[in-house]
Amino acid sequence: MNLFKHPWILLLMPLAGVLAGLAWAQRHRRLHSAGVTAPLPPRDSLRSRLFRYLPFWGRVLAISLIILALARPQKASRGEVPPAEGIDIMLTIDTSLSMAAMDFAPYNRLDAAKSAATDFVKKRANDRIGVTVFGGLAMLTCPLTLDYQSVFDLIDSISMGMTRADGTAVGDAIVTSVNHLKDSKAKSKVIILLTDGRSNVGLVTDMALAARTAAAYDIKVYTIGTAGKGQAQVPTGDPAQPVVYIDEDLDEPTLREIAALTGGEFYRAKNYLELEKIYSRINALETTRFEAKSYTDYSDKYEYFLVPALLLLALLFLLERTYFRTVP
Repeated sequence: MNLFKHPWILLLMPLAGVLAGLAWAQRHRRLHSAGVTAPLPPRDSLRSRLFRYLPFWGRVLAISLIILALARPQKASRGEVPPAEGIDIMLTIDTSLSMAAMDFAPYNRLDAAKSAATDFVKKRANDRIGVTVFGGLAMLTCPLTLDYQSVFDLIDSISMGMTRADGTAVGDAIVTSVNHLKDSKAKSKVIILLTDGRSNVGLVTDMALAARTAAAYDIKVYTIGTAGKGQAQVPTGDPAQPVVYIDEDLDEPTLREIAALTGGEFYRAKNYLELEKIYSRINALETTRFEAKSYTDYSDKYEYFLVPALLLLALLFLLERTYFRTVP
């Protein structure tokens, strides 16, 4: 949007013609007093037409441009200020070898978790998001950030067994995520823990203690169990025995307890569609609410009028002392 900071100066616009006329008359008086005659190339030549019209109308235009510049033309751009505080969310994803089970068609469990987590992040705005992965040990792979493209890239790079330690260290995963959230100033802090098994290794073996540690820092833990009912196939990569079967080993009672102790919720996903719905439900529960604050940024544009005016006046000055000047 374009406007003027001092619009009242535009009332001077009619004076442009008056000032240009006075300047033109003064020029003629100066030429006559100096004994110089002017306009007198052949009638209707290009030079005579320019001499007749350019000095006067050039001055009118230059003075008009200067008046416009003095009125301070500005460009106004509007925007919205994002909220000062959003929600800090740590996505905590199991990468143990059992996550290769193929009961989340068309994905295995891990790829389903990665796809659903990516869709979840796409629906967020103004919230910092981080990623922790765990197997036999837990490690931070993405610190809390607003750079969602980095989050997408790091989620995409998650692979089975990337912690290089066998087992499922749920307690360590919670504590590692808490450690990166506890000092946050966000109005809400959340861990979304996804696993297909039960805690069987790690330094933190008391799941209730891990949950209470999260609750002590006002961190909610949403737990998601990703495992179909009964046995599941796991590819081996061995042509002689392409798949093996694993039994369902989801510790649902413990995951429920962790969620309850922290004010979160437990969800069970037995297929990919259910997993998508769970992330959508969490997305709706953890919503950043704020009043949009708008702002207007003004940038001066007077130079677009002042510079052409000065160039035009300089051109007229040169023409009147060279091309339009006739000495008897």
